[in-house]
Amino acid sequence: MFDHIGFRVRDLEAARRFYDAVADALGLATAYNTDTSFLLGRSAAEPMPFLWIGTDQPAFWSEGPTFSPSPIHIAFQAKDRAAVDAFYRAALANGGTDNGAPGPRGPAEMKYYGAYVLDPDGNNIEAGFREG
Repeated sequence: MFDHIGFRVRDLEAARRFYDAVADALGLATAYNTDTSFLLGRSAAEPMPFLWIGTDQPAFWSEGPTFSPSPIHIAFQAKDRAAVDAFYRAALANGGTDNGAPGPRGPAEMKYYGAYVLDPDGNNIEAGFREG
């Protein structure tokens, strides 16, 4: 559905450390883009869709805040419960804050297992696995 999504952060090093860790836990990858931004996606061989994360303002964006004006929510698809657990541990060890430990979410018939963390800028980042 999406080709790419972008958002700004205050501290590129803190964001890169956090997103490198959660990408690795979920079998994704980050890649250099510019001195003030990086990309997060599946891999170099499968670059789309991707997240653009940076501190600069691309020329095609309108004037506005220096970082995302309100918290955003991004949910990553995990391959299994173990990947959700690994995401959560990696996020907390790399600047994330607990916002919901791994566990079942929603009605039982959804068969959804997820975890929530806040990234260094306060964005709600989720990893989830839908069983069966």
